[in-house]
Amino acid sequence: MKYRPLGRTGWLVSEISFGAWAIGGSWGKVDDRDSLAALRTAIESGMNFIDTADVYGDGRSERLVADAVRDFPGQRIYIATKAGRLLNPHTASGYNRANFGAFVDRSLANLKTDALDLLQLHCPPPEVYAMPEVFGALDDLMRAGKIRHYGVSVETVEEALQALKFPNVQSVQIIFNLFRHKPADAFFQKAKAAQVGILARVPLASGMLTGKLTKESRFAKDDHRNFNLHGELFDVGETFSGVPYETGLQAVDELRPSVPQGMSFTQFALRWILMFDAVTCAIPGAKTPTQARDNAAASDLGPLNSGTMERARGIYDRLVRPHVHSRW
Repeated sequence: MKYRPLGRTGWLVSEISFGAWAIGGSWGKVDDRDSLAALRTAIESGMNFIDTADVYGDGRSERLVADAVRDFPGQRIYIATKAGRLLNPHTASGYNRANFGAFVDRSLANLKTDALDLLQLHCPPPEVYAMPEVFGALDDLMRAGKIRHYGVSVETVEEALQALKFPNVQSVQIIFNLFRHKPADAFFQKAKAAQVGILARVPLASGMLTGKLTKESRFAKDDHRNFNLHGELFDVGETFSGVPYETGLQAVDELRPSVPQGMSFTQFALRWILMFDAVTCAIPGAKTPTQARDNAAASDLGPLNSGTMERARGIYDRLVRPHVHSRW
Protein backbone atom coordinates (compact mmCIF):
# COMPACT_ATOMS: atom_id res chain seq x y z
CA MET A 1 0.00 0.00 0.00
CA LYS A 2 1.22 3.48 -0.89
CA TYR A 3 0.34 6.65 0.99
CA ARG A 4 -0.31 10.26 0.00
CA PRO A 5 -0.61 13.53 1.98
CA LEU A 6 -4.09 14.74 2.88
CA GLY A 7 -4.29 18.49 2.47
CA ARG A 8 -2.25 20.37 5.04
CA THR A 9 -3.13 17.99 7.88
CA GLY A 10 0.29 16.37 7.97
CA TRP A 11 -1.40 12.98 7.59
CA LEU A 12 -0.29 10.36 5.10
CA VAL A 13 -3.29 8.25 4.12
CA SER A 14 -3.59 5.09 2.07
CA GLU A 15 -4.23 5.87 -1.58
CA ILE A 16 -6.88 3.14 -1.54
CA SER A 17 -9.05 3.73 1.49
CA PHE A 18 -12.39 2.41 2.72
CA GLY A 19 -15.75 3.92 1.82
CA ALA A 20 -18.29 2.86 4.43
CA TRP A 21 -21.60 3.78 2.79
CA ALA A 22 -22.45 0.23 1.71
CA ILE A 23 -21.99 -1.29 5.16
CA GLY A 24 -24.49 1.19 6.58
CA GLY A 25 -27.30 0.53 4.13
CA SER A 26 -28.91 1.52 0.81
CA TRP A 27 -26.97 -1.22 -1.03
CA GLY A 28 -29.24 -4.21 -0.44
CA LYS A 29 -28.64 -6.90 2.15
CA VAL A 30 -25.54 -6.47 4.28
CA ASP A 31 -24.43 -8.56 7.27
CA ASP A 32 -22.66 -6.76 10.12
CA ARG A 33 -20.31 -9.72 10.63
CA ASP A 34 -19.25 -9.54 6.98
CA SER A 35 -18.89 -5.78 7.24
CA LEU A 36 -16.63 -6.03 10.27
CA ALA A 37 -14.56 -8.69 8.53
CA ALA A 38 -14.25 -6.43 5.47
CA LEU A 39 -13.14 -3.49 7.61
CA ARG A 40 -10.57 -5.58 9.46
CA THR A 41 -9.21 -6.98 6.21
CA ALA A 42 -8.96 -3.47 4.77
CA ILE A 43 -6.92 -2.29 7.77
CA GLU A 44 -4.72 -5.39 7.63
CA SER A 45 -4.16 -4.62 3.93
CA GLY A 46 -2.75 -1.21 4.78
CA MET A 47 -5.81 1.05 4.62
CA ASN A 48 -5.53 3.69 7.33
CA PHE A 49 -8.36 6.02 6.25
CA ILE A 50 -12.08 5.25 6.50
CA ASP A 51 -14.85 7.47 5.19
CA THR A 52 -18.32 7.22 6.72
CA ALA A 53 -21.31 9.47 7.52
CA ASP A 54 -23.88 9.90 10.26
CA VAL A 55 -26.68 9.18 7.79
CA TYR A 56 -25.30 5.82 6.56
CA GLY A 57 -27.74 3.44 8.19
CA ASP A 58 -28.66 6.16 10.70
CA GLY A 59 -25.36 5.70 12.54
CA ARG A 60 -24.91 2.00 11.79
CA SER A 61 -21.85 2.59 9.61
CA GLU A 62 -20.15 4.83 12.18
CA ARG A 63 -20.72 2.26 14.94
CA LEU A 64 -19.30 -0.58 12.81
CA VAL A 65 -16.23 1.50 12.00
CA ALA A 66 -15.69 2.18 15.71
CA ASP A 67 -15.96 -1.52 16.52
CA ALA A 68 -13.46 -2.47 13.79
CA VAL A 69 -10.89 0.20 14.66
CA ARG A 70 -10.97 -0.83 18.32
CA ASP A 71 -9.34 -4.12 17.26
CA PHE A 72 -6.18 -2.23 16.14
CA PRO A 73 -5.17 -0.22 19.21
CA GLY A 74 -1.58 0.31 18.08
CA GLN A 75 -2.40 1.71 14.64
CA ARG A 76 -3.29 5.28 13.67
CA ILE A 77 -6.43 4.99 11.59
CA TYR A 78 -8.03 8.21 10.41
CA ILE A 79 -11.81 8.33 10.37
CA ALA A 80 -13.70 10.88 8.30
CA THR A 81 -17.41 11.32 8.80
CA LYS A 82 -20.02 13.67 7.37
CA ALA A 83 -22.89 15.77 8.64
CA GLY A 84 -25.89 17.54 7.15
CA ARG A 85 -27.98 14.92 5.37
CA LEU A 86 -29.94 14.14 8.53
CA LEU A 87 -31.64 17.51 8.05
CA ASN A 88 -35.27 17.22 6.97
CA PRO A 89 -35.85 19.33 5.03
CA HIS A 90 -32.29 19.49 3.75
CA THR A 91 -31.89 23.26 3.46
CA ALA A 92 -29.00 25.68 3.73
CA SER A 93 -30.50 27.27 6.85
CA GLY A 94 -30.08 23.94 8.65
CA TYR A 95 -26.31 24.24 8.36
CA ASN A 96 -26.01 26.21 11.57
CA ARG A 97 -24.09 26.19 14.83
CA ALA A 98 -26.78 24.47 16.90
CA ASN A 99 -27.31 21.63 14.44
CA PHE A 100 -23.57 21.13 13.96
CA GLY A 101 -23.19 20.74 17.71
CA ALA A 102 -25.87 18.05 17.82
CA PHE A 103 -24.52 16.24 14.74
CA VAL A 104 -20.95 16.24 16.05
CA ASP A 105 -21.96 14.99 19.50
CA ARG A 106 -23.92 12.14 17.91
CA SER A 107 -20.99 11.12 15.70
CA LEU A 108 -18.57 11.34 18.64
CA ALA A 109 -20.79 8.89 20.52
CA ASN A 110 -21.17 6.54 17.54
CA LEU A 111 -17.44 6.55 16.84
CA LYS A 112 -16.55 6.28 20.54
CA THR A 113 -14.00 9.08 20.36
CA ASP A 114 -13.43 12.48 21.90
CA ALA A 115 -12.59 14.27 18.61
CA LEU A 116 -13.51 13.69 14.98
CA ASP A 117 -10.48 13.43 12.71
CA LEU A 118 -12.22 14.96 9.70
CA LEU A 119 -15.77 16.30 9.56
CA GLN A 120 -17.17 16.90 6.08
CA LEU A 121 -20.25 18.83 5.09
CA HIS A 122 -22.36 16.20 3.33
CA CYS A 123 -23.23 17.55 -0.11
CA PRO A 124 -24.81 20.73 1.26
CA PRO A 125 -27.07 22.96 -0.84
CA PRO A 126 -25.00 25.27 -3.08
CA GLU A 127 -26.15 28.30 -1.07
CA VAL A 128 -23.98 27.16 1.84
CA TYR A 129 -20.86 28.32 0.00
CA ALA A 130 -22.15 31.89 0.23
CA MET A 131 -22.54 31.57 4.02
CA PRO A 132 -19.17 32.20 5.72
CA GLU A 133 -20.82 31.76 9.11
CA VAL A 134 -21.14 28.03 8.34
CA PHE A 135 -17.39 27.68 8.07
CA GLY A 136 -16.94 29.96 11.07
CA ALA A 137 -18.96 27.47 13.11
CA LEU A 138 -16.66 24.69 11.93
CA ASP A 139 -13.64 26.78 12.94
CA ASP A 140 -15.16 27.09 16.42
CA LEU A 141 -15.63 23.32 16.64
CA MET A 142 -11.93 22.97 15.83
CA ARG A 143 -11.00 25.46 18.54
CA ALA A 144 -13.20 23.55 20.99
CA GLY A 145 -11.30 20.36 20.18
CA LYS A 146 -14.33 18.46 18.92
CA ILE A 147 -13.01 18.17 15.37
CA ARG A 148 -9.42 18.12 14.19
CA HIS A 149 -10.05 19.19 10.60
CA TYR A 150 -12.91 19.73 8.19
CA GLY A 151 -13.73 19.43 4.53
CA VAL A 152 -16.68 19.12 2.17
CA SER A 153 -18.32 16.48 0.03
CA VAL A 154 -19.76 17.94 -3.15
CA GLU A 155 -21.92 17.04 -6.13
CA THR A 156 -20.47 19.44 -8.69
CA VAL A 157 -17.14 20.86 -9.78
CA GLU A 158 -18.51 24.36 -9.24
CA GLU A 159 -19.23 23.55 -5.59
CA ALA A 160 -15.71 22.14 -5.24
CA LEU A 161 -14.24 25.38 -6.59
CA GLN A 162 -16.37 27.43 -4.19
CA ALA A 163 -15.11 25.37 -1.25
CA LEU A 164 -11.54 26.44 -1.99
CA LYS A 165 -12.45 29.98 -0.89
CA PHE A 166 -12.45 28.89 2.75
CA PRO A 167 -8.90 28.66 4.10
CA ASN A 168 -9.43 25.85 6.61
CA VAL A 169 -11.03 23.42 4.16
CA GLN A 170 -8.57 20.53 4.08
CA SER A 171 -10.34 18.16 1.71
CA VAL A 172 -12.92 17.98 -1.04
CA GLN A 173 -14.71 14.73 -1.68
CA ILE A 174 -15.98 14.52 -5.24
CA ILE A 175 -17.19 11.85 -7.64
CA PHE A 176 -14.25 10.95 -9.84
CA ASN A 177 -13.95 7.79 -11.92
CA LEU A 178 -13.75 6.52 -15.51
CA PHE A 179 -17.25 7.98 -16.02
CA ARG A 180 -16.46 11.37 -14.46
CA HIS A 181 -13.45 13.15 -15.98
CA LYS A 182 -14.48 16.77 -15.40
CA PRO A 183 -12.84 17.17 -11.96
CA ALA A 184 -9.44 16.43 -13.50
CA ASP A 185 -10.08 18.99 -16.24
CA ALA A 186 -11.48 21.84 -14.15
CA PHE A 187 -10.62 21.37 -10.48
CA PHE A 188 -7.58 19.25 -9.69
CA GLN A 189 -4.84 21.76 -10.43
CA LYS A 190 -6.55 24.47 -8.37
CA ALA A 191 -6.95 22.07 -5.44
CA LYS A 192 -3.34 20.98 -5.74
CA ALA A 193 -2.16 24.59 -5.71
CA ALA A 194 -4.22 25.23 -2.58
CA GLN A 195 -2.89 22.03 -0.95
CA VAL A 196 -6.41 20.69 -0.54
CA GLY A 197 -6.80 16.92 -0.51
CA ILE A 198 -9.11 15.16 -2.94
CA LEU A 199 -11.13 12.11 -1.91
CA ALA A 200 -12.36 10.31 -5.03
CA ARG A 201 -15.79 9.02 -4.09
CA VAL A 202 -18.05 6.63 -6.03
CA PRO A 203 -14.85 5.35 -7.68
CA LEU A 204 -16.56 2.25 -9.07
CA ALA A 205 -19.73 4.01 -10.28
CA SER A 206 -22.05 2.06 -7.96
CA GLY A 207 -20.51 -1.24 -9.03
CA MET A 208 -20.71 -0.58 -12.77
CA LEU A 209 -16.92 -0.27 -12.91
CA THR A 210 -16.37 -3.64 -11.31
CA GLY A 211 -17.24 -5.06 -14.72
CA LYS A 212 -19.61 -7.56 -13.11
CA LEU A 213 -22.99 -6.00 -13.88
CA THR A 214 -25.08 -7.13 -16.85
CA LYS A 215 -28.44 -6.42 -18.46
CA GLU A 216 -29.84 -9.17 -16.26
CA SER A 217 -28.57 -7.72 -12.97
CA ARG A 218 -31.33 -6.95 -10.47
CA PHE A 219 -31.14 -4.87 -7.31
CA ALA A 220 -33.04 -5.18 -4.04
CA LYS A 221 -35.78 -2.73 -3.10
CA ASP A 222 -33.54 -1.16 -0.45
CA ASP A 223 -30.64 -0.72 -2.88
CA HIS A 224 -30.22 2.82 -4.22
CA ARG A 225 -29.44 1.28 -7.64
CA ASN A 226 -33.12 0.40 -7.66
CA PHE A 227 -34.89 3.17 -5.75
CA ASN A 228 -32.71 6.10 -6.91
CA LEU A 229 -32.12 5.07 -10.52
CA HIS A 230 -33.69 8.32 -11.76
CA GLY A 231 -32.83 10.53 -8.76
CA GLU A 232 -36.02 9.82 -6.86
CA LEU A 233 -34.49 10.23 -3.38
CA PHE A 234 -31.18 12.07 -3.85
CA ASP A 235 -28.97 13.35 -6.65
CA VAL A 236 -29.05 10.89 -9.55
CA GLY A 237 -25.32 11.39 -9.97
CA GLU A 238 -24.79 9.25 -6.86
CA THR A 239 -26.20 6.22 -8.70
CA PHE A 240 -24.02 4.85 -11.53
CA SER A 241 -22.43 8.33 -11.57
CA GLY A 242 -25.49 9.59 -13.44
CA VAL A 243 -24.78 7.46 -16.52
CA PRO A 244 -27.76 5.58 -18.01
CA TYR A 245 -27.46 1.89 -17.18
CA GLU A 246 -27.26 0.61 -20.75
CA THR A 247 -24.69 3.27 -21.65
CA GLY A 248 -22.59 2.27 -18.68
CA LEU A 249 -22.62 -1.36 -19.73
CA GLN A 250 -21.55 -0.41 -23.26
CA ALA A 251 -18.70 1.74 -21.98
CA VAL A 252 -17.48 -1.07 -19.71
CA ASP A 253 -17.53 -3.52 -22.61
CA GLU A 254 -15.46 -1.14 -24.71
CA LEU A 255 -13.00 -0.63 -21.85
CA ARG A 256 -12.44 -4.36 -21.22
CA PRO A 257 -9.72 -4.84 -23.87
CA SER A 258 -7.67 -2.11 -22.17
CA VAL A 259 -7.49 -3.91 -18.81
CA PRO A 260 -3.90 -5.16 -18.37
CA GLN A 261 -3.35 -8.87 -17.90
CA GLY A 262 -3.52 -9.95 -14.28
CA MET A 263 -5.61 -6.92 -13.23
CA SER A 264 -9.30 -7.16 -12.36
CA PHE A 265 -11.67 -4.59 -13.83
CA THR A 266 -12.14 -3.15 -10.34
CA GLN A 267 -8.39 -2.72 -9.95
CA PHE A 268 -8.16 -1.17 -13.40
CA ALA A 269 -10.82 1.41 -12.47
CA LEU A 270 -9.05 2.25 -9.21
CA ARG A 271 -5.62 2.31 -10.85
CA TRP A 272 -6.96 4.83 -13.39
CA ILE A 273 -7.93 7.17 -10.55
CA LEU A 274 -4.49 6.86 -8.96
CA MET A 275 -2.87 8.03 -12.19
CA PHE A 276 -3.85 11.59 -11.12
CA ASP A 277 -1.40 12.88 -8.53
CA ALA A 278 -3.81 15.52 -7.23
CA VAL A 279 -5.95 12.70 -5.82
CA THR A 280 -5.24 11.84 -2.20
CA CYS A 281 -7.17 8.58 -2.18
CA ALA A 282 -10.01 6.61 -3.73
CA ILE A 283 -12.62 5.31 -1.31
CA PRO A 284 -14.29 2.21 -2.77
CA GLY A 285 -16.75 0.34 -0.59
CA ALA A 286 -16.46 -3.30 0.38
CA LYS A 287 -19.00 -5.60 2.00
CA THR A 288 -16.72 -8.66 2.17
CA PRO A 289 -13.04 -9.35 2.94
CA THR A 290 -12.47 -10.48 -0.65
CA GLN A 291 -13.69 -7.14 -2.00
CA ALA A 292 -11.55 -5.21 0.49
CA ARG A 293 -8.45 -7.22 -0.40
CA ASP A 294 -9.04 -6.80 -4.16
CA ASN A 295 -9.48 -3.04 -3.73
CA ALA A 296 -6.31 -2.68 -1.65
CA ALA A 297 -4.21 -4.56 -4.20
CA ALA A 298 -4.79 -1.80 -6.77
CA SER A 299 -2.22 0.34 -4.95
CA ASP A 300 0.54 -2.16 -5.63
CA LEU A 301 -0.08 -2.43 -9.38
CA GLY A 302 1.96 -0.62 -11.99
CA PRO A 303 0.81 2.55 -13.77
CA LEU A 304 -1.38 2.45 -16.85
CA ASN A 305 0.34 3.41 -20.08
CA SER A 306 -0.47 6.50 -22.13
CA GLY A 307 -2.31 4.50 -24.79
CA THR A 308 -4.66 3.03 -22.20
CA MET A 309 -5.34 6.47 -20.74
CA GLU A 310 -6.07 7.86 -24.22
CA ARG A 311 -8.47 5.03 -25.04
CA ALA A 312 -10.29 5.54 -21.76
CA ARG A 313 -10.64 9.23 -22.55
CA GLY A 314 -11.95 8.49 -26.03
CA ILE A 315 -14.65 6.16 -24.70
CA TYR A 316 -15.63 8.77 -22.14
CA ASP A 317 -15.82 11.55 -24.73
CA ARG A 318 -17.92 9.49 -27.13
CA LEU A 319 -20.31 7.63 -24.81
CA VAL A 320 -20.36 9.21 -21.35
CA ARG A 321 -19.56 12.91 -21.66
CA PRO A 322 -22.96 13.85 -23.20
CA HIS A 323 -24.73 12.53 -20.09
CA VAL A 324 -22.58 13.97 -17.30
CA HIS A 325 -19.98 16.56 -18.22
CA SER A 326 -22.13 19.68 -18.30
CA ARG A 327 -24.38 18.59 -15.42
CA TRP A 328 -21.83 17.96 -12.67
